[in-house]
Amino acid sequence: MKVALPKYMMILAIAGLSSRSCRAFAPTLTRSYTTTIGATSSSRLFSTAAEVDEQAAPAAPKKKVRTRRILSGVQPTGSLHLGNYLGAIKQWVEFQNTGKFADAEDLDGKSFDDEKKDENVEYVNENFFCVVDLHAITVPQDPSELEESTLASAALYIAAGIDPEKSKIFVQSHVPAHAELAWLLNCATPMNWLERMIQFKDKAKKAGTESVGVGLFTYPVLMAADILLYQADRVPVGEDQRQHLELARDIVRRFNGEYCKGNPYKKRCKKAGLPTYPVFTEPEAMIVKAGGARVMSLTDGTNKMSKSDPADGSRINVLDPPEVIRDKIKRCKTDALPGVEWDNPERPESTNLLNIYAAVQPGRTREDILEEVKDMKWGEFKPLLADAVVAHLEPIQKRYAEVRADEEYLRRVLKEGADAADEIASRTLKGAKVAMGFSVPN
Repeated sequence: MKVALPKYMMILAIAGLSSRSCRAFAPTLTRSYTTTIGATSSSRLFSTAAEVDEQAAPAAPKKKVRTRRILSGVQPTGSLHLGNYLGAIKQWVEFQNTGKFADAEDLDGKSFDDEKKDENVEYVNENFFCVVDLHAITVPQDPSELEESTLASAALYIAAGIDPEKSKIFVQSHVPAHAELAWLLNCATPMNWLERMIQFKDKAKKAGTESVGVGLFTYPVLMAADILLYQADRVPVGEDQRQHLELARDIVRRFNGEYCKGNPYKKRCKKAGLPTYPVFTEPEAMIVKAGGARVMSLTDGTNKMSKSDPADGSRINVLDPPEVIRDKIKRCKTDALPGVEWDNPERPESTNLLNIYAAVQPGRTREDILEEVKDMKWGEFKPLLADAVVAHLEPIQKRYAEVRADEEYLRRVLKEGADAADEIASRTLKGAKVAMGFSVPN
């Protein structure tokens, strides 16, 4: 067996720490590497005509195995809503089951052509999905609610289709390397880099600088640690995460340039039994399209659906009972214009409700849906939409109740996931500590 040098490709979408309503830690990170498998010659036991014929047959072509690792997560604050599910979790399930992720473009708008299949390559995925509770505490959390919110989020992952037999599910704080690497990177990151972060400025302005914690200021460094722990070179993010990814790239350049050069670094690596290439891979942005559904508030079609909105009627929570869903949709904001239409900038609520209707019916086309509803009045369309949402969420809610009722099973799943993630993350953390000159245990 001949093993090629590692080639990393990460998909990491971290949205959960931003002001985005989805608050999805959409790291989706993928680490890819290839292995070439060749046929071995048989042991020669005896000579027969059949053996001669077999030896004369052409050798089997070499087979490459390409492994892709993905990591993503959502904050456990509040109840997960339709935006979290459609914008993040539903896409994770699709990747888990098909090996395909949402369409993504580079910073120049060019499509990443990662989905081309080579018949001589076997593709294997390693999936890690976490509940990013460390990011949640950048704003105050009720200690009596945080644990339940964390377990409920993990149970919803499973209920929505994340299969523990195919993917690992874990809680971010159960893997100590996330917090420890964040501290190391905090010490290597200039303060003025963080002062440029627009989202901190916006949140601090709303809350007042006297009331926000240091964690809100430094959480982009924790996000960078989340990305870098699982070595990758491509990171799918939303447009509003572009600045945070640029920060992660700056941190990689600074760290590798300051700590990973010269003979002293090579000697430290050799002593620790580590390779001598730089610790971190510089990630490249992949601007991800959110599965065709950008879910907006039910009370304002120009703002994203958000957990932090004080008005519960602004969002559809995944666990809302059917009667609550119907009532929220009945009361949601619409306009007085006739018919229902997509992509009219003067009618954001119409576009939002149609996006939701399409997202919960993945087998239908926009043209088909528009033909059905274009001439409807809101009083006709809203019950139709409510029925579609209720039908889509009903099996998820049923499965959630089953999983949450078996806490022993849920905690076992989380323990197995944390152990698997820790094995990977700890290797990167050790490399960072060796690079900085720490004494590490043998």
